[in-house]
Amino acid sequence: MRRNDEMKLGVMLLQAGYNEGAWRDPNAPANCGVDIDHYTHLAALAEGAAFHFIFLPDSPSVKEQDNASIARSSRNDGFEPLTLLSALSSRTQNIGLVATATTTYHVPYHLARMFASLDHLSRGRAAWNMVTSSFKFEAPNFGDMNLPDHDTRYARAREFVEVVKGLWDSWEDDAFIREKQSGIFADTSKLHFLNHRGDYLSVRGPLNIARPPQGYPVLVQAGASDAGIVFAAELGEVVFTTAPTLEEGKRYYAALKEKARALGRKDDQVLILPGIIPIVGKTKQEASEKLQRLQSYSHIDVLTALTDRALGFVTDIRSMNLDSLVPEALPQTNFMQSRQKVLLELAVRRKMTWRQLIRLVSDTHGHLTVVGTPDEIADVMVDTFDQRAADGFNVLPATAPGGLKDFVDLVVPELRRRGKFRSGYSGQTLRENLGLKRPLNRFVQVDAGSGL
Repeated sequence: MRRNDEMKLGVMLLQAGYNEGAWRDPNAPANCGVDIDHYTHLAALAEGAAFHFIFLPDSPSVKEQDNASIARSSRNDGFEPLTLLSALSSRTQNIGLVATATTTYHVPYHLARMFASLDHLSRGRAAWNMVTSSFKFEAPNFGDMNLPDHDTRYARAREFVEVVKGLWDSWEDDAFIREKQSGIFADTSKLHFLNHRGDYLSVRGPLNIARPPQGYPVLVQAGASDAGIVFAAELGEVVFTTAPTLEEGKRYYAALKEKARALGRKDDQVLILPGIIPIVGKTKQEASEKLQRLQSYSHIDVLTALTDRALGFVTDIRSMNLDSLVPEALPQTNFMQSRQKVLLELAVRRKMTWRQLIRLVSDTHGHLTVVGTPDEIADVMVDTFDQRAADGFNVLPATAPGGLKDFVDLVVPELRRRGKFRSGYSGQTLRENLGLKRPLNRFVQVDAGSGL
């Protein structure tokens, strides 16, 4: 398939929706974060529209700093992603299943085993969103006072991913022969011990489950700091990023593809999918009214806490004059550096006050946001795709199920009319549907190269 034929589409499923006030939407179940039927319904909507994957974000902590914001936040009552996707694997047939899991506070063996299990359960539809921990309250949950510094987290992540891939290669694809007559279950000539000893990790192996159906679950990455871009160029197969404007999207797309090419990777094996928040209305006014209604649901305590967190906890917005301009520079954070950079650049370029930045963060989180009719939303998506600022999008419905259903019912048919999105699934695995190659087993490659 040529690059310009069709865009790839994922959808982020985040409780009642991406907007912080979405849980107050009358159509959202109040307990939607722990309601399997709610997630089953969302997955069915996405699969019925032939989305490539559903994407679950995660952080192993409560993110808010104080009870005032915790009391009004709906984010602290939700399923762990691998657990939820394991359940959804039996309730879906074709759609990919992307789970976020941190390399900072997992150990490689457990994570390799869990993702291999999900890939087997789903018959080849699993993907791992590889992240480093970026919220300060994660560290004390795992015995640390503070997170490791940003570059150290990425250095450990790089080694972590290589260990996980090595564990997935423990068994060659046909190692488990399961011969009842001879009594031989596994051909141990096709078993490989990793015996890894590195700067951060020591792992013997082998993994106690067969090689995943996809070879490796698809590797997704969501960082855009300098270290994150290098990590994506080396290892990411699907890259989720923030690109609030077309020009920023084009710059990021060109830079990442160039870095990947320099490492010998092909353009179609590194797919860039920025987030997009579509607020869909049959008219522009209807879409604007939907956004205004959502804005009325979020308390200022939640919004200021969200903005402080998005800027990396280097501010205390409650103590500021909200009508003063956002400064041109802030102290660099040890947390989400890429998000801080995107938001600060937007605020400075648009000469925004703190009050305006709080609203921007609430509405967009720094992502491309389009409030309009199906035609208008499709125009932006197609233009972004055609101008090589994206290979597709990770759709972030502001509300769920309502926002997702609006996109499926109104925008997807328009994308299909323009020949930019498919009408069904073409492959059995997520890799096949994304056009990604199945990786060879590293140990087989080594043996073949040595003539053994």
